[in-house]
Amino acid sequence: MMVDISRRNALILGGVGVGGVAIGGTAFVVNQKKGRRAASEDAPGVALVQPDELRSSGGVLTVSLESSSQKVSIAGRDVRALSYNSGVPGPTLRVRAGDTLNVSLRNGLADPSNLHVHGLHVSPENNGDNMFVMIEAGASFDYQYKLPTNHPPGVYWYHPHHHGYVADQVFGGLYGAIIVEDPEEIAATRERVLVISDITLDSTGTIPTATAMQKMSGREGELVLVNGQLSPALSAGAGERERWRLVNACTSRYLRLRLDGQQLTLLGIDSGRFESPRDVDEIVLAPGNRADLLVTGRVGTSTLRALPYDRGASNGMMGGGMMSGSTATSVDIALATFAVVAARSVKLAAVPDQPASNDLRSATITARRELVFAMGMGGGMSSGMMSATINDQAFDATRIDTTVQFESVEEWTLTNTSTLDHPLHLHVWPMQIIEQDGRPVESAIWQDVVNIPSLSSVRVRIAFDGFRGRTVYHCHILDHEDAGMMGILQAL
Repeated sequence: MMVDISRRNALILGGVGVGGVAIGGTAFVVNQKKGRRAASEDAPGVALVQPDELRSSGGVLTVSLESSSQKVSIAGRDVRALSYNSGVPGPTLRVRAGDTLNVSLRNGLADPSNLHVHGLHVSPENNGDNMFVMIEAGASFDYQYKLPTNHPPGVYWYHPHHHGYVADQVFGGLYGAIIVEDPEEIAATRERVLVISDITLDSTGTIPTATAMQKMSGREGELVLVNGQLSPALSAGAGERERWRLVNACTSRYLRLRLDGQQLTLLGIDSGRFESPRDVDEIVLAPGNRADLLVTGRVGTSTLRALPYDRGASNGMMGGGMMSGSTATSVDIALATFAVVAARSVKLAAVPDQPASNDLRSATITARRELVFAMGMGGGMSSGMMSATINDQAFDATRIDTTVQFESVEEWTLTNTSTLDHPLHLHVWPMQIIEQDGRPVESAIWQDVVNIPSLSSVRVRIAFDGFRGRTVYHCHILDHEDAGMMGILQAL
């Protein structure tokens, strides 16, 4: 019997056999059948479809994206959702270190929007990864992202980031993958992009408005999708090595992923890459995390599953407990099937060792800070309004919360006083996890989304190099971000 992982016994990524970011599970019971139409309309077993791909050439990738609300195919149904270029997910963008990525975004939505290239180490200023750009409905904006020549390879993604609308727009279908290619090829029989998201559809094929309780816990959709499909099928030959680029594009859901019966080898999480690949049994991804995974086929049919994972509950946040969210401890979701048949032996080159990660454990620290994440009721329990704060302050676009010095190394203690986990995402600069709930981390683990389990703390170090400018850090449970759990950082 599989034992549920709790926030307390989660392993920090890096253990042999089990890889896990110290992150959590789910706050709502998910039913893959609830709200579905006839089985013939979204029956599982249809072959996995890859998103369209756009690749750089000559050091440049120029892309036109249009966000819109329209009829699209999701889970085998024609429904009304949001999409980039009529697809859910949007096109996969493939670039290399040193490339320039030009994106012309037209906002075809009824609300303001913008674009965030999540995890990319690029400038946050002007028409770079600028969170303070607002593109009005019907307007366009031209972004330009110049990747450094030493940019880490890996899996990244893009999505809207205009404050107050982020959760609705991502939950509605606006997301897509970005791949920064390896400087030295890693041999694989084939490569797949798997963007995992969730959504709720009513009987008319539209997305219902989230309730206050769903926003408090962080909404989770009734359908969990892979590339917009419900339980798609994948197939391979025995001994073939596939490379899976996994993106957790869910608004709030944590993904504890297993593929029993197959050999799983993890190359890295987010922009962090291990010097040598690590065999794992499972991977846990907080909202916004990504994984670079090698799957070596063994004969038989396996199921990619999202297993139970406890990320806490909202009860207790209001003092009197007037609102409380259940914790799903028994939900097991079949995301896809993977059928492996006998085949001729396949010989592939060994995975090359990667350059050693920068390690800040012995670095000179120029400043230490604490960020305290808290939730409650704004204006008192009778107001019905959620309060989501960092250091007792809700987001204010006119206020600089944290000023750092360019080329400094800081140590941040991330303290969570609430009964729900909060995954912190810092734009532009990745974080090295130093200590988890009082226990030191034994290797250099780099992520741009770091989970802070409920009622605990995490210590990270950050090298503020490469770029000056103003950007944000926030909880990547996007309902919490929209409610104010976000701060502004200025690098001078």
